[in-house]
Amino acid sequence: MKRLAVYCGSATPEDPRYIELAGEVGRTLAGAGIGIVYGGGRLGLMGALAGAGLLAGGEVIGVIPKELVSEEVANFDCTDLHIVESMHERKALFTRLADGFLVLPGGVGTMDELWEAVSWAQLGYHAQPVGLLNAFGFYDDLLSFTRHMGTVGFVRPAHQGLLMAESDLDLLLQRMAAHEPPTPIFEMKPGEL
Repeated sequence: MKRLAVYCGSATPEDPRYIELAGEVGRTLAGAGIGIVYGGGRLGLMGALAGAGLLAGGEVIGVIPKELVSEEVANFDCTDLHIVESMHERKALFTRLADGFLVLPGGVGTMDELWEAVSWAQLGYHAQPVGLLNAFGFYDDLLSFTRHMGTVGFVRPAHQGLLMAESDLDLLLQRMAAHEPPTPIFEMKPGEL
């Protein structure tokens, strides 16, 4: 994996562990020679991730919609900053620039990016790994719901392992590097659907 799209919140929670986590991820990826592709902002977890990655000498590529560009939001310190027309264009560029997706704690926007990455992998639009860093148990309920979707039958058995979740970053990165994509829906036979 040469680059990972890292999805995370642009908010700054009261609990300082979240900002510290984003900084740790930025430093770890830079130290491993893995470039960061992210939302292009300077605020919250996004800003901590990018700042730490840059300080550690890593490549940090921002992708931000033009509506969010202002002196307060856009991070012009990035190695490269792509200003795009829309959120759809932003997510498509994430997919083109990165070799996988790493999801940290975040809000609605992070969930949108997570589920699109998983959905596109399930369909066959990409074959990249999708990793969820379940720090501090933040995603415990989401993971429970994800298992429930599989148990009920809304996620095919072949795709139930698409979302890799770990609380340890190094272990998650190892699993992502070893990712073998399952047969996507686009290639399944009618009896498999």
